[in-house]
Amino acid sequence: MFDIGWSELVVIAVVALIAIGPKELPGVLRMVGQWMGKARRMASEFQGQFNEAMREAEMADVKKAFDDVKDAASGFTTNNIMASLTKDVSDTNSSVDMTIDKVDNLDTPPAGPTTPEPPTPETFVEAETHAQEMAVNEPLAITREVQPSPVDTHAAANDGAAAPDAANPDVLKDAKAS
Repeated sequence: MFDIGWSELVVIAVVALIAIGPKELPGVLRMVGQWMGKARRMASEFQGQFNEAMREAEMADVKKAFDDVKDAASGFTTNNIMASLTKDVSDTNSSVDMTIDKVDNLDTPPAGPTTPEPPTPETFVEAETHAQEMAVNEPLAITREVQPSPVDTHAAANDGAAAPDAANPDVLKDAKAS
């Protein structure tokens, strides 16, 4: 708390010895010690009361939380759950009965199965355009295809070297949806 070292204490002791005198110094030191004890007791009492207030506040919060949980749990007794389930089932049954009554009161005969319209040239054009867009924009996978290189007899006879196209027979291509 206070940053007082040994050198400062020695200076204070020398000043007290000179100012008070050696005859009255023991009585003054006893009185200073009693004041320090009183100050420490008051500080510890204050700290104890503060800690007690904190514990009481925590206990009040814990008690309130416990009471809330207890009230919530008492609302879920087996009778209340069964009553709410029975009510929900009866509400559902009544709404289903009302829907069935509405369906039974219809005077129009049920519609028969229908056949789809034959495709028109516009639908073919739309389908082909869509297929081309998807094939251009979204490759399905990248595969490695080996292309056979034609043997060039003229180049083989001249240099014995292969044609530049045959240098890399593995070509990466995008596999497209067909």
